[in-house]
Amino acid sequence: MPIMTPIRYKPIGVIQSPFKTRAGMPIQPAGAEGVRGSIKIDPDYLEGLKDLEGFSHLILIYHFHLSADFKLSVVPFLDDTPRGVFATRAPNRPNPIGLSVVKLNRIEDDTLYIENVDIIDGTPLLDIKPYVPAFDVFKYTKIGWLTAKEKAVPKKKSDNRFK
Repeated sequence: MPIMTPIRYKPIGVIQSPFKTRAGMPIQPAGAEGVRGSIKIDPDYLEGLKDLEGFSHLILIYHFHLSADFKLSVVPFLDDTPRGVFATRAPNRPNPIGLSVVKLNRIEDDTLYIENVDIIDGTPLLDIKPYVPAFDVFKYTKIGWLTAKEKAVPKKKSDNRFK
């Protein structure tokens, strides 16, 4: 495998939420129903918001800016067993990139008002994609070790295990 050059991204905005610390945050949007937040978009990217208001939900791709390092084996929030990091949604990853599907309530000037936010305040936003059920919903047949745990997501909160 050839050695790859580093990849650099410039945030397009900043996500604002009521969560100032990781402890006690919802671990997925399914556990953040009704939690409101907003996104301030950098003025250089405002033109890219054209036609976005026609979508009810957005896929946010962001940088886990508080993640310091990573391990390839982690104990995820929903389990007590060490798992491979790529079989989890743990924030400490080789490339600390997060993804959440949120509801878009409205857009006013440079601000997107969103809800079902499971993201810490001040998180750098890398990209926005419209959520399209025909593209993004799959009838799953297996979800690995999460099969017995998926019903716990709405009630599970973050703790300080990933620093």
